[in-house]
Amino acid sequence: MADEQAIIDALVQFDVETPSWGYGDSGTRFGVFPQEGRPRDVFEKLEDAAEVNRLTGSAAGVALHFPWDKVEDYGKLRAHAQALGLHIGAVNPNLFQDPDYKLGSVTNPNAQVRRKATAHLLECVEIATALGSTAQSLWLADGTNYAGQDDLAARHERLLECLGEWYAALPPEQEMLVEYKPFEPAFYATDIPDWGAALLICQGLGERARVLIDLGHHLPGANVEQIVSRLARNGRLGGFHFNNRRYADDDLIVGSTNPLELFLIFCELIGSGRPLPRLTIDQSHNVEAKVEAMVLSIVNMQEAYAKALLVDRDALTARQLDGDVLGGHELLLEAYNTDVRPLCARARTAKGATSDPVGELRASTYVAAAAKRRGGAEGGNP
Repeated sequence: MADEQAIIDALVQFDVETPSWGYGDSGTRFGVFPQEGRPRDVFEKLEDAAEVNRLTGSAAGVALHFPWDKVEDYGKLRAHAQALGLHIGAVNPNLFQDPDYKLGSVTNPNAQVRRKATAHLLECVEIATALGSTAQSLWLADGTNYAGQDDLAARHERLLECLGEWYAALPPEQEMLVEYKPFEPAFYATDIPDWGAALLICQGLGERARVLIDLGHHLPGANVEQIVSRLARNGRLGGFHFNNRRYADDDLIVGSTNPLELFLIFCELIGSGRPLPRLTIDQSHNVEAKVEAMVLSIVNMQEAYAKALLVDRDALTARQLDGDVLGGHELLLEAYNTDVRPLCARARTAKGATSDPVGELRASTYVAAAAKRRGGAEGGNP
């Protein structure tokens, strides 16, 4: 079991990327729900991210989405992030909103559409280079809804061809993170449906292609921590999109519906003996206050990580080798049920953040001042 100072030291080093898209308006397929003080552009999204980082001490990276966050001068955007004490995290290409992508992007049967999609991927390599980003993070909506709609094998070959060109264009400092999803918006055959399919793609591309796990992208009952273990053991775990779900891709606040799963995932990460991979939040639902939701997600992650660090790994291994079924389980539960909030508060203050991020945000004038400066909730932005 790690001592308290060792846990505090680990928490001081703990770093999470927040998503630019998690600060803007969001909604459902029925409509977008605008909020007062929403960021009007990526520069204001970074301002909100800087406030989250100030409060939590663990959120200096910001993942961006293109073309949502497109600007004329990426040097200016990078300088703005640095001035706020931030850096640009993973770059996320968008291959799912354009009408041309109705039947797929890189798997589309139309060669011109595939060329357009690949050109955007290559553009994002240039954008990432200009911003100092070290990762491309890809989620594809590609798939089919009906048997016979397209040739499944041909779609896979098209995917490999386009991603191969993209991977070949990556500079040495950038890696490729490949996400998977079993369904939505495709319901018959999603082109990257699970972690195994993503792994095979990555293995075919090269060493700098790794799998990204989104906690919402699994069928009910999936053992996500086992997937984490397998990918980490094989050096192919590239990172996470952390959120939480009740049913599917709900994008709820991290740790809000299944905090035990979050704890067990960190147990597997620590047990792998490898450095933590890229940790990114992909939490963006439609009813919560955005900045406060992001702060709470990070606090929940800090606490889950601290609890996982409390596990006595030697004692756990001994009980497992002895066949002590409940002994091993109870040892995990002992760490999980420990109140680590004081430890996390000490770690935050050691890093110059606040002991109570949510409380300080609620007591501050930041949200009200942003609303006054940026305007009201009417209209809504994408």
